[in-house]
Amino acid sequence: MKSQISSYLKKDANPRYHEDYLEFDLAKNASEGLAANAYYFNNSEWAEEYLTYCHRDVHFKSRWKKALGDYSDKIVVDLGCGPGNVFANFSEKPKLLIGVDVAKKSLEFAKKAGYLPVLADASDLPFKNGFADIVILNAALHHCDDMPAVLSEAARILKPGGTIITDHDPQKSAWNYKGLALLLWKSRTLIYRFTGHGFHKEKGQQYWALKGEIHHKPGLGVSKELFENSLKPLGFDVKTYPHNHTKGVEIFNGNLGKADFKYRIGNLLSGRNPNSKSSALTLMCVAKKDLEFAN
Repeated sequence: MKSQISSYLKKDANPRYHEDYLEFDLAKNASEGLAANAYYFNNSEWAEEYLTYCHRDVHFKSRWKKALGDYSDKIVVDLGCGPGNVFANFSEKPKLLIGVDVAKKSLEFAKKAGYLPVLADASDLPFKNGFADIVILNAALHHCDDMPAVLSEAARILKPGGTIITDHDPQKSAWNYKGLALLLWKSRTLIYRFTGHGFHKEKGQQYWALKGEIHHKPGLGVSKELFENSLKPLGFDVKTYPHNHTKGVEIFNGNLGKADFKYRIGNLLSGRNPNSKSSALTLMCVAKKDLEFAN
């Protein structure tokens, strides 16, 4: 492990090498949100459940395969990799696949999926500038306290000509519920518990999952402006693709897909057209760094 990664670390990085992962101090930017994510994804049962049931459908695989392109000879860094959902979908692995997360147990699963596991803070990465070919964040950005800082770090470690890819973060405009829709959203945990249709099996699991989703609340989330304002000044060509999780490569041609009924109702009750781009549940961002841009 040390021989694989040491040349890509900052000169002043102070790693602790364990048998299964590389660890860096999380204390600098410690927060309730970071602690909640570490607690949730350090639970082996919850992490395995997330790996098994989340981000495994054909549409997900199709989108990511298209966005990634040929990565066989690339260095890929997956920020907020969790238990390794993205590359657990693909038998082919990059030349070097580094997974960064705040939860040791999730990193153990990620290692089994071909990742080199690094326990570190995505907003304060221990890596040197400009070494990665691709940096990805899947359902990770909204779990981070400072989303622009994380995008800035992703940009910093990326080579000129490299690509940042994000997906499965809530689009701010779609989740900005109002009136009755907001009331229903605030009552959702009780509704899920009563109907038995929630993803989480127990109250504690649900509590910690929601506490870690820092920007998954009405009025918060990602936007085209967030990506453009964070990445364009750093030399990126930024493209965003709104979608509803129900389409694969079609999203790159403007096909949003159709959201589940409850989300369509939420947008209607909030006075929005559920078929509009601004009502799409998420944005996939594919941002390419200019070949001439130097960190």
